[in-house]
Amino acid sequence: MKRWTHLCIWVVCLGFFLPAFAQQYPDKPIRLISPIPPGGAPDLVARALANTLTRQLGLSVFVENKVGSNGNIAADVVSHAPPDGYTLLIGMDSLFVINPYLYTKSLNANKEFKPVSTLASNQFVLAVNPKVPANNLKEFVEYVKKVNPAPAYASGGNGSQHHLTMEMLKARAGIDLLHIPYKGGVEATTATMGGDSVAMFSGTSNAGLIRSGKLKAIAVSGVHRSKDLPDVPTIAETYPGFDNTIWIGLFASKETPDAIVQKLRIEVSKALKDPILIESLYKAGGIEPFSTTAEEFSALIKKDQNKYSTIIRSLHLQLD
Repeated sequence: MKRWTHLCIWVVCLGFFLPAFAQQYPDKPIRLISPIPPGGAPDLVARALANTLTRQLGLSVFVENKVGSNGNIAADVVSHAPPDGYTLLIGMDSLFVINPYLYTKSLNANKEFKPVSTLASNQFVLAVNPKVPANNLKEFVEYVKKVNPAPAYASGGNGSQHHLTMEMLKARAGIDLLHIPYKGGVEATTATMGGDSVAMFSGTSNAGLIRSGKLKAIAVSGVHRSKDLPDVPTIAETYPGFDNTIWIGLFASKETPDAIVQKLRIEVSKALKDPILIESLYKAGGIEPFSTTAEEFSALIKKDQNKYSTIIRSLHLQLD
């Protein structure tokens, strides 16, 4: 009986404590855990957000890089931190919509985290070696169909979004290309510039190489043209409905109180409208702020899970 009494008292006290705790939040530095090394898109977004939130909140928001296992190491750090809103995950979409279907052993991020807010989006560029005799998507498809044996394309690795986006295009256009996976986007870009592959999907961060003529842009993968490459058509202009846009989001561990998550959403929504943040993301490679409601974010995750799980199953992909 005493145990039940103590338990009831603890639950009642907790009910009073959590709202008071949420009202005080934040009152100390916040860590944003980035899953990749400095310089990549998620890290650039994390640092732009940290700088803006530091100005807004009047306290330190800083970035820590926990690299490895395609985002799983960073996710593990946040999932084991106290659920108080002071250790947050900068989450790549692949961690939530690809890894659970691709890896035989993978942390189930969808069960470990609460979505706080989308942060940014970016699209891929179908880039080819300058010697490829094609200047638009129709010509590229015609070129590939004539080449025998099938030409090679480069990607940043098996199961990467570069890889899966090209497989989506292959299926839609009815073409055959040999996949050559590399250890990251830099190696894939080097191979394409050097002629070891004819094409690749790259981030808009390669816009400088395209403008210098070291790569030739054929199309972009999003629903609208890139602000950084406004003269390059979308794939959807040739194949209506085609869309493969990557996103980066902010996540809290699953036990974080809803009141804290809501406070974070409000602050992040404000930060994504900040002109300094917008400009810094654009200069980083055409990255665009991407703001949604909590409901829209959850729906986006489910939509992309359905899309990528279907592609991965069709390719019979599975990695350890």
